[in-house]
Amino acid sequence: MIDRREFRKSFDDMQAALARRGADVVGEDSPWSKARELDVRQRDLKMELETLQAERNRVSKLIGQKKAQGEDAAEEMAAMQDVARRTKALDGEVKEAEEAFYSVLLEIPNPPHASVPDGKDESANVELHRWGNPRQDSVPPHWEIGAALGILDFEAGATLAGSRFTVLRGMGSRLERGLMQFMLDLHVDQHACEEVWVPAIVNRKTMTGTGQLPKFADDLYKLEDEDAFLIPTAEVPVTNLYQDMILEADALPIRHCAYTPCFRREAGSAGRDVRGMIRQHQFDKVELVHLTQPDRALDDLQTLTGHAEAVLQALGLPYRVIELCAGDIGFSAQKTFDLEVWLPSQNTYREISSCSSFGQFQGRRAGIRYRDESGKPQAVATLNGSGVAIGRCLVALLENGWQADGSVLIPDALQPYVGGKSRIDLAVC
Repeated sequence: MIDRREFRKSFDDMQAALARRGADVVGEDSPWSKARELDVRQRDLKMELETLQAERNRVSKLIGQKKAQGEDAAEEMAAMQDVARRTKALDGEVKEAEEAFYSVLLEIPNPPHASVPDGKDESANVELHRWGNPRQDSVPPHWEIGAALGILDFEAGATLAGSRFTVLRGMGSRLERGLMQFMLDLHVDQHACEEVWVPAIVNRKTMTGTGQLPKFADDLYKLEDEDAFLIPTAEVPVTNLYQDMILEADALPIRHCAYTPCFRREAGSAGRDVRGMIRQHQFDKVELVHLTQPDRALDDLQTLTGHAEAVLQALGLPYRVIELCAGDIGFSAQKTFDLEVWLPSQNTYREISSCSSFGQFQGRRAGIRYRDESGKPQAVATLNGSGVAIGRCLVALLENGWQADGSVLIPDALQPYVGGKSRIDLAVC
């Protein structure tokens, strides 16, 4: 959530920053315009309320003086009743205006950091660097490789649940499980993360705290007859472990990693990646979540991104790092780096991790604060990124490790997590 003080103090600058990301800040019906209207109304109501309270104090004092002198105070007492009625009514109006203002603020995205490049869409994203040597020979798509090996069963997934679901069998299951354990061990042992195991179902307040609600309600799976949702990413429950808390400064930075299943309706992706495991309704991820002081957030974003890169480097998967332009960053993000892994069947890089700094945006929404040097509570800065998406990592392993005889080589770093196996052969699947 944007800072209310900055909203008033730097209205034009904030409006310009939001316009950079393509947010509607002009139309009368836009959340931005509604927020300004409601803010003005609320301040006017508070001023009127303060005036009435001052009048009530004045009349109350006058009544006391008249009674002390034995004078008739009936007129003042009648006036006091009128003031009391109006004050009570104004109290209600102020609360309604505050609730309406808060609701509108929840619909306003995070202004991008000044260092984020301009641009309307992904075509303006900036490539920062590459790692590894992408293979250039002809490689079948992962769905053909997996089906031939008997480890990816798309028909069973469709039978059980519908499109965009996959059943993993044999070494497919073991690879998925092995990747999960490999990533968690890497982040715990080498990156000093505390692992947490969190619920895959959360309530509305938790979804709102990290920005999934109200903006992305259509992408969420909601439980029938309950105000609860399946999580789209571990970012949601892990960040909200600290909702409505005040942390001491020496507790920061906090760094967590977590494995969870993730669930997304993919409501806006009709016709995209309909084959294979790139865009699934249910998928697995290891997530990285950091909490830190606001002035350290961008430095920590570099650190977090490096931790995600370490996964791909250990597995020998070629990738590149992209900085997203203002028009392509997510609703809650202040600055984002995407990791894109090489898929030889498509002869291109595809996203496998998105690492973002949210500044204090989520901290304000979720009520997560820390005490600054003066002891004053301030909203904490939050960051998160996939470390990495397990299904997409499996896809990249199948394609980059594919051999001409149909087998797939398993990276050295992953072999201890799959029973020491160095390859997946057609003959044993």
